[in-house]
Amino acid sequence: MSCPRCGVEMDERTLGEATVSACPEGHGVFLARADLGILIEAENDWHRNAGQHTAPMPRITADMTAPPSMGKQSRAWVETLFG
Repeated sequence: MSCPRCGVEMDERTLGEATVSACPEGHGVFLARADLGILIEAENDWHRNAGQHTAPMPRITADMTAPPSMGKQSRAWVETLFG
């Protein structure tokens, strides 16, 4: 499949049970309707199981000059695929 905007061959990836085609030039992501349904279900499952989890408090030591980094938290499951 080629990108409808620039004509470049799309990169195809399998995400779980879904297949997604993405333009390597960043013009978009394309997928079949059934694959969209699979991703929506996975997103809903991710939110259902995410809950209100909190990160453990970091151990404070005398040599610390700044708090340890906690890393970026994803707002959605789909963000973890493309982030």
